[in-house]
Amino acid sequence: MATYKYNRVLLKLSGEALMGQGQFGIDASVPQRIAEGIKPVWEDGVQIAIVVGGGNIFRGLAGAASGMDRAQADNMGMLATVINSLALQDTFEQNGMDVRVMSAIEMRSVAETYIRRRAIRHLEKGRITIFAAGTGNPYFTTDTAAALRACEINAQVLMKATKVNGIYEADPVTHPEAKKFDTITYMDVLTRELKVMDATATALCHDNHMPMMVFNLEEEGAFRRAVLGEPVGTTVVEEESE
Repeated sequence: MATYKYNRVLLKLSGEALMGQGQFGIDASVPQRIAEGIKPVWEDGVQIAIVVGGGNIFRGLAGAASGMDRAQADNMGMLATVINSLALQDTFEQNGMDVRVMSAIEMRSVAETYIRRRAIRHLEKGRITIFAAGTGNPYFTTDTAAALRACEINAQVLMKATKVNGIYEADPVTHPEAKKFDTITYMDVLTRELKVMDATATALCHDNHMPMMVFNLEEEGAFRRAVLGEPVGTTVVEEESE
């Protein structure tokens, strides 16, 4: 069996990634690809937790911008993450993986209520644990929820899957000449206002010494290589090594 650098990880997925080439909802081929990338690592005994966004269905900030009450809009966004979590659970289970969904908003007929100690127990028993409904509070993003849960379960790293292969000094889509960072400090992310994760999530990781890795999940084998500790994407660190 491979020797993994990280034995307990939290993977943050965007809701938009689940759309695939569509404009809304879930492209069934995307959860399947995610399952295929995660399963070999899970089978090797790595404990995997997941937080997924809801932007493919409803985004609270967009609702608030159109005139909705912000708290109400965020509640709707959190419910969208539950839909995505259940979709991932179904696909993973069809691939023979043991999965639990835990929701920050109580809805016992579809998901377990999030309890930190129970979540850790699920991970110790080899169950992929998906944390749904964000933090359960409005005004907090799923990035912040991912940072919070990573700290709570004592994950060894927070991995954010994106459509690009790391952190760049500018958007590489609109600025093809933009430099990619192999490593960058939390403070540089904050002061440069790089849109990796929101400032609250980045500060929470910094304050709790939680390593963060940003990589492209669509690259074949990227998740496994990242968990092995190979140089994949960009790693956010407390201080740059000399």
